[in-house]
Amino acid sequence: MTESTASGTQGPSGTMDDTIVLKRRGYIMGINLGEGSYAKVKSAYCGRLKINVAVKIIDRRKAPADFLEKFLPREIEVMAILNHGSIIKTYEIFETSQGKVYIVMELGVQGDLLEFIKTQGALQEDDARKKFYQLSSAIKYCHDLDIVHRDLKCENLLLDKDYNIKVSDFGFSKRCLRDDSGQLTLSKTFCGSAAYAAPEVLQGIPYQPKVYDIWSLGVILYIMVCGSMPYDDSNIKKMLRLQKEHRINFPHSKHLTSDCKDLVYHMLHPDVHRRLRIDDILGHSWVQPKVQSLVSAAPNLGESSQSTESSRTPEPTPGKKPPTKPEPREEAQTEAGPEVQPETIPESKVPVARQLETVGFSSLLQVQELEEGQAQMLAEQPTQ
Repeated sequence: MTESTASGTQGPSGTMDDTIVLKRRGYIMGINLGEGSYAKVKSAYCGRLKINVAVKIIDRRKAPADFLEKFLPREIEVMAILNHGSIIKTYEIFETSQGKVYIVMELGVQGDLLEFIKTQGALQEDDARKKFYQLSSAIKYCHDLDIVHRDLKCENLLLDKDYNIKVSDFGFSKRCLRDDSGQLTLSKTFCGSAAYAAPEVLQGIPYQPKVYDIWSLGVILYIMVCGSMPYDDSNIKKMLRLQKEHRINFPHSKHLTSDCKDLVYHMLHPDVHRRLRIDDILGHSWVQPKVQSLVSAAPNLGESSQSTESSRTPEPTPGKKPPTKPEPREEAQTEAGPEVQPETIPESKVPVARQLETVGFSSLLQVQELEEGQAQMLAEQPTQ
């Protein structure tokens, strides 16, 4: 929907204009939660719903052409479709005649998962299991609809008032295409964050987007239970070598169960044909023992009548681990990223400043359409 705005109401930075536009829609604008070169996120109070919300404001006049032609339409399409208890709810999307798009969403009042782990340290397995089940259920819902996220990371997992997971930032999401035989086509847009990127993406190989999401889930679970990154992304070449060798080190100090390590190990498999699919994850023995209690504890989950892609590894029998190669190793934290020490992490100035990052906010990779085998992964610099 497009609406006009009164003349003479625009301030030097457009703040006044945004305030008036939102007021007309029944929102009282609050603080700034994040800002990029052509988009920002504001908090607001919705009088109709009587809740605080997040409003993503995108200025078409400042945005690059590829974002306007490809990524913004995809994001709007996907957000209008999704309805799941572990995905940030979209309340309203509208546009003004001045070329600004407003996306009104649920607010993650407890910040994001990365901030939580930096403050509290690694999660106990029971807490990690609950949050990871919520996350995996949300991704299954998306994959059943042939929707992929392609930028799953701890910063994009927000927490509600009860610390339940809410998946956010669908800026790189898309509806998967299928060929004449019904098989999913490969993606050639190389996007996401290097620390969460699968080896096939880092190598610039056309990839299966659903399988890419699974790798990111493996990185997230490792961070949840270890409080550190599985690989040090300051040296991409070395990180890629370790990934391709399937080397994953688990710190002794965390005393992780074998089931937990097994699940991480098989989500972070460099062979895309042997990497777990989302149904395998939800059927894994680490998730299964308390799945009923997790269902009752989780927010209301959406449903889909569609099935996941057919070309996946066989779903394991509940309570049994999928076939393994070598047993995951528990070693000193030498090759993985440095372990997070909560007391050394400075407190964030704005608890939800990472909320719903747009292209151009922080550590997203620059997106380029490249010929097969020629992807160039460039870390984007923060907007000044």
